[in-house]
Amino acid sequence: MKHIFVTGGVVSSLGKGLTAASIGTLLENRGLKVALQKFDPYLNVDPGTMSPFQHGEVYVLDDGAETDLDLGHYERFTDSKLTRFNNLTSGQVYQRVLDKERRGDYLGKTVQVIPHVTDEIQNRIREIGDRTGVDVVITEIGGTIGDIEGLPFVEAIREFALSAGRGNVLFLHVTFVPFIKAAGELKTKPTQQSVAKLREIGITPDILVCRCEKPLTKEHRQKLSLFCNVPYEAVIEEIDVEHSIYEVPLMLQREGMDKLICEQLGLDTPPADMAHWQDIIRKLIKPRHRVRIGVVGKYVELQDAYKSVYESVIHGGVANDCGVEIARIDAEDIEENGAANALQGCSGILVPGGFGERGIEGKIQAARYARENNIPYLGLCLGMQIATIEFARNVLQLEGAHSAEFDPGTDHPVIALLDEQLNVTDKGGTMRLGSQPCSLKPDSLAARLYRSGEIHERHRHRYEFNNAYREQFEAAGIVFSGTSPDGNLIEIVEVPGHPFFIASQFHPEFKSKPNKPHPLFSGFIEAAHACDHAETV
Repeated sequence: MKHIFVTGGVVSSLGKGLTAASIGTLLENRGLKVALQKFDPYLNVDPGTMSPFQHGEVYVLDDGAETDLDLGHYERFTDSKLTRFNNLTSGQVYQRVLDKERRGDYLGKTVQVIPHVTDEIQNRIREIGDRTGVDVVITEIGGTIGDIEGLPFVEAIREFALSAGRGNVLFLHVTFVPFIKAAGELKTKPTQQSVAKLREIGITPDILVCRCEKPLTKEHRQKLSLFCNVPYEAVIEEIDVEHSIYEVPLMLQREGMDKLICEQLGLDTPPADMAHWQDIIRKLIKPRHRVRIGVVGKYVELQDAYKSVYESVIHGGVANDCGVEIARIDAEDIEENGAANALQGCSGILVPGGFGERGIEGKIQAARYARENNIPYLGLCLGMQIATIEFARNVLQLEGAHSAEFDPGTDHPVIALLDEQLNVTDKGGTMRLGSQPCSLKPDSLAARLYRSGEIHERHRHRYEFNNAYREQFEAAGIVFSGTSPDGNLIEIVEVPGHPFFIASQFHPEFKSKPNKPHPLFSGFIEAAHACDHAETV
């Protein structure tokens, strides 16, 4: 089994996750089986309790693991089957070490970072390989080289390389080559310093991936090769993409990345056939149609807060050969200026998930605007709850109808706490999480979109539709088109007679890929384009 370790230097947010995912894409298209994992140095056990402003979105896996958003890149770019074992944090490592110490597993030894913490990290590397049986394991180390909290992980991969043997491990370092506008040139010194810091720890990168705004010249590559002790051909340019992150695999292929990796790891494979990926890029760059979608949220100023939602909307566009302009609309702006002003020009309205009361009334106004003006609407998790609250207030005339999450004293709690959550006190990892089955109502919009009678989708919530109001909603025309197999939990709601008004309690954005767009997003974009009557480009 071969291992690729991806580290980052100079600054954070360089795109290590995208680089790792893109490498996975290239290797899979060479016929190799690939597994990806992310090591995060923070002390949280998982990101489930972290604010989107701190961490971006929390990405949920089939097994209910709340993980880093980079695992979303891994799943979107590859066929790698991810579980909670594909994301490791310092919190998990130290928790496991301390549990062993309390049980007496260390037999009286002094417990130290080296070897006990680093051994635990290495065990996870081996465990992924044993569980998956793949050809190549790609491990991304979060943070930046030189961070104190990341040192145990870097030391662990150094030790692992010694035991795995030469030719079985490859170190890939992603670094930043800034363009100094005043000087009018790229500067390689930050990269040299970053690699020097990595070499102090005992790791010399085999491949250097240079994130940059401007192309590297031959002289830049020669300097980086010389001072970073990396072969000239292993200095890879990763320039800012013009249109889409899905261009990155093709860019790295042009740079010879996958060929270089296979040569260094002794993998004899045919070249990657990326024709299908090129077709995706064509639809993104030169789509035949265009449409504008308004995403009404409370974290819209932060790109990563709704990362999977934005990507899934784009995938829906790919399915329809339709370019998508995403308008990020702050729900509080709707509260101040009205839905008509904020949503003007949008051919579709999407309300994603979220927590907390801020912006709720703006989202409710957005759902009403979509329903009353026949604008396609897609609600996700909280977006479904918002749709039912709006319907209860303005169609059923249930004054003050709300969710018990935001107004515990409401006379009409159309959204209420799940029974299984009543005695839950801990916040971390205690929601209704992961893949759950859902039965679809025959001849419903959901059944037509999925082309199935039963589906499995990922959840992350504590509150559900209150069945005490079920008959009232159905009498007013609402269709509960998706339920738990026992019929007790409402998973999908629809407004019949509307061009497209559907909302799910689950998160379909976690199962969409550019080459396999999710049916809810595909249908949403199709309906938005049909209502928009946009001209063919």
